[in-house]
Amino acid sequence: MSRSLRTGSPISVLWTAPSILAASMLIAWAAESAQFFMAQGVALAILAWLQTLPEFAVEAVLAWKQQVPLLLANLTGALRLLTGLGWPMIYAVAAWFHRRRTGRPLHGIALAGEHCVEVIGLFAALAWSFVVWAKGSLHVYDAGILIAVYCAYLWVLRRMPAAEAEDINHLDAIPRAIVKAPRKWRMLAIAALFAAGGGLIYASAEPFLASLLAVSTVIGVPNFVFVQWVAPFVSEFPEKVSAFYWARTVERASMALMNMVSSNINQWTLLAAMLPIVFSMSRGELSPIPLDGQQELELLLTLGQSLLSALFLLDMRFTWWEAAGLFVLWLLQFAFTTTVHDAVTAAYFIWAAVEIVRLAARRRQPPAVRHFREMWRKHVR
Repeated sequence: MSRSLRTGSPISVLWTAPSILAASMLIAWAAESAQFFMAQGVALAILAWLQTLPEFAVEAVLAWKQQVPLLLANLTGALRLLTGLGWPMIYAVAAWFHRRRTGRPLHGIALAGEHCVEVIGLFAALAWSFVVWAKGSLHVYDAGILIAVYCAYLWVLRRMPAAEAEDINHLDAIPRAIVKAPRKWRMLAIAALFAAGGGLIYASAEPFLASLLAVSTVIGVPNFVFVQWVAPFVSEFPEKVSAFYWARTVERASMALMNMVSSNINQWTLLAAMLPIVFSMSRGELSPIPLDGQQELELLLTLGQSLLSALFLLDMRFTWWEAAGLFVLWLLQFAFTTTVHDAVTAAYFIWAAVEIVRLAARRRQPPAVRHFREMWRKHVR
């Protein structure tokens, strides 16, 4: 039996919103500093986990309350927001600052060689999610497989090299000061920033959700629409702040994009894995989460979007027209909710098929696969 969700006062947004904003800056500084002492991908994975704490909190509450119809609504809404709005936003911010600085358009964001791990990791994260959709349920054993995928992803990331020392001068004042500090103080500062940022996000996430639920009730927005389209704007807010902070430098736009990709991987694996575990704990027995027809359609739409976006990155470049395409398709489903879902889902998979044919026609390995094989031979094997 499902349990009711609590609502709070809308006034709490006055302290939770600034808290999440401050937390986002703290953990962004920590991740920027940490990339010089560990692989950038590991730093971004830590950052992505901390940034998605609000999303974890929202999903944990829904799973514990056994709100099955809303579980996939929030997860799929958050993932589609990350890719459909977040990725294009990174390109748009980088392009605006690039034109302002150089007077020339930015045709695309080029990824660094080590970013191939995130690209391949996204494909790995999606693979089992297609299995979950095909069988129409999310079980605890699915959680074990998804957690194993994420652990393998981290294991590879840990073997990647740290950022080059000469890149330090491109940092802003606070992370640059941390990197140049004595080892004892810089490690303490990085840990403190991660801890403070994560603590702020954790403390403010549930009150923020409660206040938004109160607002949705006042203005008459259905819970399903609220959980799928409104709550993700709040829970994904930390990623947007960090992405804007890095994308405005243009040089670190690829880092901003990989921050988003890391969050995608995090949610497709760890967040999805958490749901049947918390759901089973709430029921007191191992219980699969069944997917009804509507949830299967929502999941398929989200998988189509994620598959297409992952295919875009195989070229190790995110172009302006790819960003525009993702944004337009996301905007259509946002503006017209369920009325265009079938058409948008078909558009994603048809476009993905075109991308696969285009890649196959080249008769050579995509750059991301080639870079991954080279990285594997050099740093992992």
